[in-house]
Parts: sequence; structure tokens; C-alpha cells
Amino acid sequence: MKDFNTIRSEESGRILVAAHRGACGGNIPCNTMTAFETALRQGADILEMDVERAADGTLFIFHEGKEKSHLNDFEHSLKLMTAEEIRRLRYVNQDHDVTQFPINTLDEVLEAFKGRCYINLDHCWNFFPEAVAAVRRHGMEEQIILKSGPKQKFFDIIEEVAPDIAYMPILKNVDECHDILSRMNINYAGAEVVFDSLDAEIAQLAYIEKMHKEGKKLWANAIIYRYTVQLAAGMSDDTSLVEEPSKGWGALADRNYDIIQTDWTGMMCDYLYKTGKIYKN
Repeated sequence: MKDFNTIRSEESGRILVAAHRGACGGNIPCNTMTAFETALRQGADILEMDVERAADGTLFIFHEGKEKSHLNDFEHSLKLMTAEEIRRLRYVNQDHDVTQFPINTLDEVLEAFKGRCYINLDHCWNFFPEAVAAVRRHGMEEQIILKSGPKQKFFDIIEEVAPDIAYMPILKNVDECHDILSRMNINYAGAEVVFDSLDAEIAQLAYIEKMHKEGKKLWANAIIYRYTVQLAAGMSDDTSLVEEPSKGWGALADRNYDIIQTDWTGMMCDYLYKTGKIYKN
């Protein structure tokens, strides 16, 4: 497996692979330590994970609102529970049988992956200060990517508490914040782009070239979390698996995206490396 220093030394010349909530399946649930370890073994460079805050302020790795599906019809919200109560819970697997896997704290996960890869902390925009404080406790500022919707209130918080940590707005079809972020004291690293058509402004090759000329990275999504919502105009994991990888992962690589997020880390890495598409044009 690569380590963080190797990933950083290589990233200017190749695509980085982001594992959406790790690599899960069978008895291994998403957003668990084992899912993250599995993703790294399959070639991931970035671990994408979701952060939730307990009632007592403790931060856990869990996707907001997924209690019913990930905890076997559990009716309570983690944000209303204490850390002690959450630590007693266990994830369920894809057949909704209880597993041995607990819900880990953010601190536990950060310490486990220190010096090993990039980490994208998602869904923590409503408590950025607490998440950033955890990152600083572990001395992992260089490994972290923060993201949020393109709202001024989030930009202001990032400028205040995390001006040194890589930040990417999540854009849908248009970019209305590039000039704003360029003027702020923010480590504006690029953007996550979500588009349902290649006609969208942020899907245009001219936009990609412009961002690259300004030293910004672009994060594209092959993942499908709802089939009616296309995050990259059909260039998806589903297309790659059911039709041809060249129409999904290959098409995203050909468009020169710097980061591609997938739910099929091992298969996407295998395809990109075998075809040489992992290396930037």
C-alpha cells in the first residue's frame, strides 16, 4: 500500500482515486474502519467519510440520517444520543444482520490513518470548528480535504478556523463562487463538480482547462447513490460495470479530472492502471 508522502509525490502526474465511504459489501459496512482499510488495500488515495456530532459534542464517523438503513431500523437520531450510547451500537450488513463493527469516533479514525492517505471529511459543515479541532489534535492538516455547498456562511467559517486546510466547494452545474474564494484567505484547492449534462457550465472542457491553469483540482463522481440523480452525466460506476468501463471511469479520466470518486475502488483502479488512464494527459 502507498503512504501519504508517496501519494503527494505522485498526484501531479496521475488521477487520485477517492473511495466513497471506504470499500464495503458483504458483511463489511460502509464508513467503518475495516471499509477504509479495505479501500486502501484496493488502491484508494483518498478516503471519503461522513461525520456526525453526538448530543454531547463527540464526533463520530456516520452518515447523517442513515440510522434506519445502517442500524437495522433504528428509530433514533445519533445527534440526540450521547457518545456512551452510540458506542454500544453496531452496524448491520447488506442483509440487515448485525455485525461486529462499531461506530468509530473521528479521533479514532484520524489516528488510524495518520500518514497514510488523504481524508475527505464530508457532512461536517455544520460543525466545521469541532472537526478542524480534531484534525489539529492529530497534526493532520495536510491530509485533510474539507467540502461544503457553495454558501458564503461556510466560506466565512473556513476562512476563520481552517484557512490552511484544503477546501473544495461542491458545485452543481454552475460555478458562482470561484472569484469569491480566490479573494478569500482560504486554501482553495479546487472543486467537486456535480452535473447531470455535459452541457452544464462546469462540465465544459473549457472550464476544466481554466481551473487547471489556475492550479485548481477537480473532483468528479462516478458514484450513484440514487439512480435518478446523475452526478457526472452518466459517466458512472453503473455504466462502467454494466456497459463499458471506457464509457464511465475511462470517460472521466479522458476529461482530465484530478480526482474520481467511486464505490468500486478495486475495479476502477485495475481498469485505470491497466489502460494507463490513471496518468494525466
